[in-house]
Amino acid sequence: MKLSCRAMGLQHAGRRVTAFAFAVALCALAMGAHAQAASTVTLPDSTASRVLACSSCHGKQGEGSKDDYFPRLAGKPAGYLYNQLVAFRDGKRKYAPMNYLLEYLPDSYLQEMAQYFATQQTPFPVLPRPNATPQAMALGEQLALKGDNARRIPACTACHGASLTGVSPDIPGLLGLHAKYVSAQLGASRYGARVTDNPNCMQRITVRLNDADIAAVAAWLSAQPAPLNPAPATEGSLPLALTCEQGAPK
Repeated sequence: MKLSCRAMGLQHAGRRVTAFAFAVALCALAMGAHAQAASTVTLPDSTASRVLACSSCHGKQGEGSKDDYFPRLAGKPAGYLYNQLVAFRDGKRKYAPMNYLLEYLPDSYLQEMAQYFATQQTPFPVLPRPNATPQAMALGEQLALKGDNARRIPACTACHGASLTGVSPDIPGLLGLHAKYVSAQLGASRYGARVTDNPNCMQRITVRLNDADIAAVAAWLSAQPAPLNPAPATEGSLPLALTCEQGAPK
């Protein structure tokens, strides 16, 4: 299974760029109509109007897309969403449509977008059953819930919460995401294509994962049912320093 974000991008770039172009065109048409018929058409000055370009890929309320690589945004911690928007704007994360869309937006605008999607409450998607063997699913469950002490790999739950719904203010939930998306992001972290500010915990963990590990944990996570309570865990509810600054591989 190819895991690099480069391979993923080449395979799906045409479809995603088309969707992005459609969103931009839709907004342009709306603004053009508004300019030509201002007396009869009024667009509300709201965040919902200003995130229309996001909606064609991520859903009107950030519920996600049937496309494998457009993730759910709804309900994720606002700090996490803001950090990712900044990373795309500043070029730390590379995906041309997102880089272009956010290039000139100020921090205040990105914070507004992040808050909007963080407060959306939408049902979790029904994802396709992953094409994985029972052995792979067992490995994925082991890594997600218990980790691998011999290789100094902490469990996903150690940072993303016992219910895997994330932790406020900036650790994302892992449920409701396509296996291919999770796999691509883990691969991107492992190869240094997806980075965060120090301490870069995920890369220090993912460098210890092999291809089979990534495929397995991505498959297992995508197969989990929607959580009873989708809200992220509260800040300070996990001793993150034990699995990040001290316990993760250096």
